[in-house]
Amino acid sequence: SEPLYVPLKVQDVPADHSEPLKGDCEASSKKHRVRFSNVMEVRQLPSTQALEAKLSRMSYPAAKDHEAMLRTVGKLTVTDVAKISFFFCFVWFLANLSYQEALSDTQVAIVNILSSTSGLFTLILAAIFPSNSNDRFTLSKLLAGEEGYVVLPTNIGGVALVSISSMDNDKGVTGSLWSLVGAMLYAVYIVMIKRRVDREDKLDIPMFFGFVGLFNLLFLWPGFLLLHYTGFEAFELPSQMVWPYILINGLIGTVLSEFLWLWGCFLTSSLIGTLALSLTIPLSVLADICMQKVRFSWLFFAGAVPVFLSFFIATLLCHYNNWDPVLVALRRVYVFISRKHRIHRLPEDSEQCESLIPLNTISPSDGGFR
Repeated sequence: SEPLYVPLKVQDVPADHSEPLKGDCEASSKKHRVRFSNVMEVRQLPSTQALEAKLSRMSYPAAKDHEAMLRTVGKLTVTDVAKISFFFCFVWFLANLSYQEALSDTQVAIVNILSSTSGLFTLILAAIFPSNSNDRFTLSKLLAGEEGYVVLPTNIGGVALVSISSMDNDKGVTGSLWSLVGAMLYAVYIVMIKRRVDREDKLDIPMFFGFVGLFNLLFLWPGFLLLHYTGFEAFELPSQMVWPYILINGLIGTVLSEFLWLWGCFLTSSLIGTLALSLTIPLSVLADICMQKVRFSWLFFAGAVPVFLSFFIATLLCHYNNWDPVLVALRRVYVFISRKHRIHRLPEDSEQCESLIPLNTISPSDGGFR
């Protein structure tokens, strides 16, 4: 905290010992001419570190019991989980709808690569609405997250290359736009839910997704009738061959994958969770090449590599306490160019330079140091 100066409390000395001490002090002052301040500096531990300071003074069993008590007390009730699910069910539905529409218009590999751009939107939103220290914005994360997303001074980003490679027809452009919309909605979804729920033990994830499915069933069923009678998309029952694919996709592709993904975001950070989507790129590319006999151009592979590597770069930076090597390198280059030897000072140095002895109390006749 900021320093607070209070009057110095002098311990009371018995009368029989006061005279010898006074004589010693006078003799010492005549020899050295040193004056001490009559105030003392007091600092208070910040309130943000109060819990850590308390836990550091507790034994290990007591600390574990305290942690278990906090988990029990901080657990969200069924009503709280239902409220959070109601708020996020529409965002979750629109994100999945955009992803499925993109799959119907273009190849799986292109959709997965463009969906990985959610890391860029997550980086921006997490910097505005941070939930933990791993969401802190750094220049290295920006370059790692943007290496596949935007035009940099030295090269063209991966997503730009992938988008250019898919612009051979109108459906490819439409699919790319749907993928980008879905990536943006996924970023909003994960950043906002991490801001509402800071720890994974507070939220019952299966209950959360159960309420999300229930609210979608209750509030979105009129959309079937609207799309059917307007002629935009006719409703048809799937064939017997399609039913197993729907069940497998619902259980594995939606329920299990969403559960593990959200759990991983709680255990790490929203940025790492969204960048982990880039790990689907190799399998999706291999599936399109082997099963669909799709041939991709060199622009596609040139854009897929930096998007895939951005996950590992961002994970490494978060592991080393938000280390920012890019900013460190830029500072060293600046110092090398300017050729100025600067004295590195800490924020506390300015306080150490302040005099604790009021100068107006020292007269030239005292002979004290100024």
